Amino acid sequence: MKIKLNGVVLNVLQRGKGEPSLLFLHYFGGSSRSWSEVIGLLEADFRCIAPDLRGFGASGAASGPFTVAQNADDIAALIEEMNLENFWLIGHSMGGKIALALAARQPRGLGGLILLAPSPPTPEPMSEKARDTLLEGHGNEEKAREILCGLTAQPLPAAILQRAIEDNLCASPAAWQAWLESGSREDIAGQMTRVQVPVEVVAGEKDKDLGAEVMEREVVSRLSSVQLHIVPECGHLLPLEEPAQIAALIRGENALVP
Repeated sequence: MKIKLNGVVLNVLQRGKGEPSLLFLHYFGGSSRSWSEVIGLLEADFRCIAPDLRGFGASGAASGPFTVAQNADDIAALIEEMNLENFWLIGHSMGGKIALALAARQPRGLGGLILLAPSPPTPEPMSEKARDTLLEGHGNEEKAREILCGLTAQPLPAAILQRAIEDNLCASPAAWQAWLESGSREDIAGQMTRVQVPVEVVAGEKDKDLGAEVMEREVVSRLSSVQLHIVPECGHLLPLEEPAQIAALIRGENALVP
């Protein structure tokens, strides 16, 4: 469905019923579809909501801004619009940083966070070479394929990889550039003492960029009531590589290695 909030039309996927509601925020270059496999395993028991963040997927881009705060504003407005009174935020990579920014505002009804390889509240540790490669490669299908394959520790099923490539290519150039040049560099670490809900942080064992060491140093150390989990033999695209393990963690089945 389409919902107009804060001057932009967001495309929102909604499946299932049940409490608490689960609000999913996707990775940079992804969309609500990035959560399809995870939601498919959870929708029988939970109300699952996954927006395309502004400038990504089928959501509008308007004229920005594409800051972490603006994205948090959008999600706060979505929570109000959908009358969510008991919910968890589940953020992956870029979506994880947005989830942290929103949690620091202590929204009513937030039960906790599950953060999958989140972009940290400090500036993301990305080399300038990697940043330039992403900036220059946007809109190129072969570059998108190369980047996505480099983020995983195991090959994705062909249909899931093709979907991820399509999501990458349809990202707004303005939103793409803004995250790489400013959003990923934002420092919101000073807000982390205001995150007062339980937090589960998840890292792929073979994530070369936002793995366990970065999670410990830049995320876990700045939060209270937090636990780190490691997914064996997994890279950065956790919901695509290991949806069953991620769904089990969300259910509280402790399927991952603490």
